[in-house]
Amino acid sequence: MADPIALLHADRAAARAANDPNANACVLATVEGGEPQARVLVLRDVDARLGVFLNGSSPKHGQIGQSETVAAVVYLPSRAVQYRLTCRLEAIPAATVRASWELRPPIPKRLDWLYERHPQGSAVPSRARLVELLNAPSPGTAPATALGYYLLPTAVDRLHLEQPDGIHDRRRFTLVGGAWREEVLVP
Repeated sequence: MADPIALLHADRAAARAANDPNANACVLATVEGGEPQARVLVLRDVDARLGVFLNGSSPKHGQIGQSETVAAVVYLPSRAVQYRLTCRLEAIPAATVRASWELRPPIPKRLDWLYERHPQGSAVPSRARLVELLNAPSPGTAPATALGYYLLPTAVDRLHLEQPDGIHDRRRFTLVGGAWREEVLVP
C-alpha cells in the first residue's frame, strides 16, 4: 500500500526539479459563515511535515477555527497530478515559526508588521499609500501574530492525469487507525 504523503513529497520534489511554479503552493479552503473561502498559500516542508504560515490578523485565521478540518489542493502541472487533502490542523511551535520568519524576504516581513496596524484584507486609500507603508525598515523579529499550522491529512485524493492507456489514475487514501487505506476510484 502506498503512503500518499510520501507520494506527495516525491511529486513536489520532482516538480521543483522541473521548475514547476506550483511546486511550493497549495489552495487552502476554509469556511466563513457557511460560505467556502479559498486562497493560494505557500506550502512548506516543516519538520518533515506539510505546513502553512499566516498572520493571526488574517481572515483565514478566523475561518480556521470555524471547522475541525480544512481542505487543500496541490496541483503540479509538470507531473500531471492533483492532490486533494482533507486536513486537521496543529499549531507549529512559536520557535519554529520565528525561525522560518527570519528566512522570509523583506516585504513579507514588513507586511506581517503592517498587519498590526492594518489587518490583512483591510482597505487602504491607494496602492501608493500601501507602497509608502511598506517602505519602512525591515523589523528584526517576528510579530506575535505570525503563526503556522501543520497540515495533518486524514484523507487524500490523488489524481494522476497522464497514463499510457489514457485512463486517469485516481486513488483515495483514508487514514484509519494510523494506517492508510487505499481505494481505486473512477476518475
